[in-house]
Amino acid sequence: MEYTILIAEDDKDIVNLLRLYLESNGYRVVTAENGTRAYELVESQKIDLAVLDIMMPGMDGYELTVKIREEHDFPIIFLSAKNQDHDKILGLNMGADD
Repeated sequence: MEYTILIAEDDKDIVNLLRLYLESNGYRVVTAENGTRAYELVESQKIDLAVLDIMMPGMDGYELTVKIREEHDFPIIFLSAKNQDHDKILGLNMGADD
């Protein structure tokens, strides 16, 4: 069974690195450069895991997580330069898994 991982990140270098690693380990990867596009992918495809940046244009990772959690329960991992405890707590409280 092939699992699909959504990467929502506006930094192309990070996306390319994650894609290379995940695809070489047998995962299908779909990408979005902003939260709005990421949500469109969530609604149109079966996603098994999402890796989200917090600071994205359009809809940030926090807002995207809240929208995803309205209808979906797949794992969500935040990937961000934000490292303050309150940022981590906020993300977890909004529905992120890690």
